[in-house]
Amino acid sequence: MTPHPQRQPAPAQIPMASTPAEARKLAENMMEVMSALLGLVERETELVRAGKIREAMAFEPKKTELSRRYANIVACLKASQKYMTQAAPELLTTLHRHHDTFRAMLQINLTVLATAHAVSESVIRGVNTEIQRRNIPNTYTAAGRRATPGPRHMTPLAVSRSL
Repeated sequence: MTPHPQRQPAPAQIPMASTPAEARKLAENMMEVMSALLGLVERETELVRAGKIREAMAFEPKKTELSRRYANIVACLKASQKYMTQAAPELLTTLHRHHDTFRAMLQINLTVLATAHAVSESVIRGVNTEIQRRNIPNTYTAAGRRATPGPRHMTPLAVSRSL
């Protein structure tokens, strides 16, 4: 007997702007969320650059909430694009300009985070290599070459991901 697939809830109707006031309010909400998210990302970037990872991680819940709001507003903008193109093209132009700046700042943040990740991974690999080197016995074969250690001499390195 096969289980019945669970029903997915119907997607909620995405609100669309249908008046100039609604279009302006939608654009204002988008600008507000982008500004808040940008401020948070800039602060996170500063902290990561300064090596204060724990402090930067404290922004995660707020960043998640702002990202969710951003995605919802983008969906509303996409649903309202036809109306806004006809009724408020200047709003769309302004939003595109701000979004380009927003995207550039996010790219800087992603670069800083990727660099921090690469550096920390390099440090961990270096520590592991040094630990392995110390655990391997220094022996030689009958031919006078250095012996390759077997798997029983390799000790795994355990790392806790929680700070």
